Amino acid sequence: ACAGCGETPYIKLLTQLFGDRMVVANATGCTSIYSGNLPTTPYCKDEKGHGPAWANSLFEDNAEFGLGMRLSIDHGKETAITLLDGLKDKLSDVADKILSNPQSTDAEIDQQRDLVAALRKELAKIDTEEAKHLNEMADYLIKKSVWIIGGDGWAYDIGFGGVDHAIASGRNINILVVDTGVYSNTGGQQSKATPMGASAKFATAGKELAKKDLGMIAMSYGNVYVAQVAIGANDMQTIKAFNEAEAYDGPSIIIAYCPCINQGLNMADGLSHQKDAVESGSFPIYRYNPENIKEGKAPLMLDSKAPSKPLAEYMATETRFQVVNKMNPERYEKLLNKAQEDVKEKRALLEHMSELKIAE
Repeated sequence: ACAGCGETPYIKLLTQLFGDRMVVANATGCTSIYSGNLPTTPYCKDEKGHGPAWANSLFEDNAEFGLGMRLSIDHGKETAITLLDGLKDKLSDVADKILSNPQSTDAEIDQQRDLVAALRKELAKIDTEEAKHLNEMADYLIKKSVWIIGGDGWAYDIGFGGVDHAIASGRNINILVVDTGVYSNTGGQQSKATPMGASAKFATAGKELAKKDLGMIAMSYGNVYVAQVAIGANDMQTIKAFNEAEAYDGPSIIIAYCPCINQGLNMADGLSHQKDAVESGSFPIYRYNPENIKEGKAPLMLDSKAPSKPLAEYMATETRFQVVNKMNPERYEKLLNKAQEDVKEKRALLEHMSELKIAE
């Protein structure tokens, strides 16, 4: 990765939280380059020998690739449970303990590993085809955390149809979008995540349209956990969103703001740029959790305060905006004013949604 890359801290955090049980489908792009720079890889095992299982797919089908992983894992688990039920009369109470373990905490998942190890010892003493088959499938009784990872060029553009298909499945998948606002790996072409007024390849005069709101599209399903995070603006909110997304029994999508060298900034200041993006309202951070509805709460939790600085102050610090100002000040002013209005409208909508409660 480039020095100061804004994407890698999120992936490192992901592995620190769930690395012992992660199964990763990685879209082609920057993430696949630094994650699978064979024969080396930054992924590793913990002291118990557990670590992420990682595979790279194409730009256009990564979400479907990850969904297939989830489907195969779920099928493996169903098969293992069926076999375990059929062998309960030949086993100790280890079978009931395995089936009743919710695996909702790290301690419970570790306990499940110990229980599966004990199960295998008992299965070795049973000379039937069912026992042999269950021994092969027993790992599926341990919780797996499926993560589908890629950039905005994948999630907003080329792979968007697959992302939509995956979240519409209702399956327990987690999607992490590392959002740089451009196609970073191929040299900085505009994507639908490129903010209004920014210069990028194929939009050198400044992008006229607002950034596509992927989070709002996902929220429209009503059963998808959605978060926007910026670790440099609020690290605890980022950790909370990751944990909530993984715990949610259904599809989740996290859109993570990532400074990038293509944006034209000093990468040593990447964290402060994230803070500026949030404080100006350019990138609001929030968490949308459908589980809140059951408690009579608004599903949307707006974690960023009202903008405390003008958008112009944030845009003045990045070359992608200032090159437009230098080439055509009149056009820049027009786009800036339009973008500022967009920030106000988006803030009003998010505030309204954060106060909206579902009446019984």
